[in-house]
Amino acid sequence: MGKQRFAAKNVTGWKATIAIAMANYIEAGSIIAAASSLTLWQAYLGFDSLGVGLLSALSANALGAAIGALIGGPLTDKYGRKIIFSYDLLVYMIGVALIAASVNFPMLLIGTIFTGIAVGAGVPVSWTYIAEESPKKKRAAHVGAAQLAWSIGPMITFALAVLVAPLELLGSRLIFIHLFIVAGVALYIRRGLPESKIWEEQKAKDDADKAKGIVKKGTLKELFTLKPNREALFLLLGIYLFWNLTAGAMGYFMPYIYENVGGLSNMQANLLQSFLWMFTVLTTFFIFMKLGDKMSRKTLFTIGALMGVAAWIILTFMPMTWPTLIAFVILWGSAAGIGAQAFYALWTSELFPTRYRATAQGFMYFIVRTGIALWSVALPVIMDTLGFVVAGIVMIIFLVIHLVIGVVLAPDTRGKTLTEIEEERYGKERIAN
Repeated sequence: MGKQRFAAKNVTGWKATIAIAMANYIEAGSIIAAASSLTLWQAYLGFDSLGVGLLSALSANALGAAIGALIGGPLTDKYGRKIIFSYDLLVYMIGVALIAASVNFPMLLIGTIFTGIAVGAGVPVSWTYIAEESPKKKRAAHVGAAQLAWSIGPMITFALAVLVAPLELLGSRLIFIHLFIVAGVALYIRRGLPESKIWEEQKAKDDADKAKGIVKKGTLKELFTLKPNREALFLLLGIYLFWNLTAGAMGYFMPYIYENVGGLSNMQANLLQSFLWMFTVLTTFFIFMKLGDKMSRKTLFTIGALMGVAAWIILTFMPMTWPTLIAFVILWGSAAGIGAQAFYALWTSELFPTRYRATAQGFMYFIVRTGIALWSVALPVIMDTLGFVVAGIVMIIFLVIHLVIGVVLAPDTRGKTLTEIEEERYGKERIAN
């Protein structure tokens, strides 16, 4: 009774989707809050490019999130979706509070790690829960809401960074405090969410099988031994890893690149990024959410991927003038709204069985974010020694690889329930057993 007094009630349907998606706002916001103030923290604490790479590598953008996903995915499948999304934000709040109060590099690094782990733990459960609770003909729209929140977070955070720029590092601290407050509100609303019905049904079936002495294969074994799983892993890791090696590094380093390569001020860099994310918000809402359940998803993916490649060709090979930067921002910002992350969130929830849906997501997210961590350490060094053009060419290669894999292997899951997709991919008999 007392617990219910401090929880929102009747959080279902679109309310539930929005409640879960709110976490994407603060998760993406924390990445951008760090990125937008990176040069300020560097000047204040005096760490070198290795310290910059270390913060990025262990952040919510990379290894911190990787570790969190590896932990959160299996726990989500074993204990339910609700227990994870009810408590991961507590860890997040500790992390951003530490960052906001940082007075030395170790404190900043520890807060960054805490925040990253919480973000990683929350990603598999949020995408899984939204997909499981969505109507079959509106799944892209509901999953797209998480992508929308992920886009709004950076847009607002960069705009806030511009507004508080005169306050310098104090302004950055205030942005992290704002994320702390939003996380508290999201945590309150989430406590009124019900458990996933599909997970409850699967848990009841697994418990019944266990009572009969039926022993099922381990999750990781099935992930690699079953052909449908191997195909899904190749598709999803192919599009998300290679896209994120560009997008993930860009999400953390782009203001740094604008300032150190393009000669922009911190305020100009943050304003440009806010403008970029505005286009991501627009295409996520008006194209992905509106058309993702109605038209060919392969076509949408291809358009977004081609726009992303074009954006980086412009940025890499043309002088970093304002016309070039604006063209890049419009192309990349628009592409991201219908790009790999939106489709990864959708397909990764559709292509694995309920029994280990979140575990598979956590495993893949771990690999992707670990890859970003390694690239994040290398990228500042490459730019310092070989120049931005070399780094840009590598980014373009990553994007072309993800484009080819997505175009060739994009699945046809539109308009089907998760159960129908599961039976189609694995067979009714295997699902029953």
